[in-house]
Amino acid sequence: MIELLSNPAVWASFATLTILEIVLGVDNVIFISIAASRLPEHQRARARFIGLLGALILRVLLLFSIAWIIGLTKPFTTLFGFDLSWRDVILIAGGLFLLYKATTEIFAEVEGEHDAKDGGLATATFGAVIAQIMVLDAVFSLDSVITAVGIADHLEVMVAAVVVAILVMMVAAEPIGAFVEAHPSTKMLALAFLVMVGMALVADGLHFHIERGFIYAAMVFAGGVEGLNLWRQKRRRAAGSMVGSD
Repeated sequence: MIELLSNPAVWASFATLTILEIVLGVDNVIFISIAASRLPEHQRARARFIGLLGALILRVLLLFSIAWIIGLTKPFTTLFGFDLSWRDVILIAGGLFLLYKATTEIFAEVEGEHDAKDGGLATATFGAVIAQIMVLDAVFSLDSVITAVGIADHLEVMVAAVVVAILVMMVAAEPIGAFVEAHPSTKMLALAFLVMVGMALVADGLHFHIERGFIYAAMVFAGGVEGLNLWRQKRRRAAGSMVGSD
């Protein structure tokens, strides 16, 4: 253990992996925040915490099952010349589920649909939301762990990086959720991001790898444009209030 702590290469891989895990976890946080926003306000923080705690537990368990994870990447059958592995099946199923959830949320936003507010339905909705979050946690965790295995050589480094990344996401989840909820246009943008991520997961499952850098660059660009729009709206409201006070 002391040798690991004194090795600069280990610290470099830890820092690299932590940053990558945080970046990869952005999709997870966005989905959890949007899924939790469908719940009554007093249940949202608990849903976000349970969702991210589930993500942490799944990632750590998967890291301790590296041999099994590596086995998931090996083809178990061939269909029409296409080598299909369990990883491919999980990515395709998870991507399709994410596409379905994102597009139905977009439809609900556009059509103005709202969940019922009575207690019975709220309880059922909480269970359904947690189940949906756990399904996507499993998909994102598999992608995250495969990335970790490819970067770090030591299990301790992988676990430490994953724990730090999830703790950062836990801190960021509430402000991200509050910001998305307070600005409907950013919620639509976040849902569009999830559609793009779902498409990338399906493509990966079909062996058409889309470089994640392109996806995140598009997200940063679109987020920057949305930030300028929000700034413009804020300045217009401030100017309007000044004119009204005169």
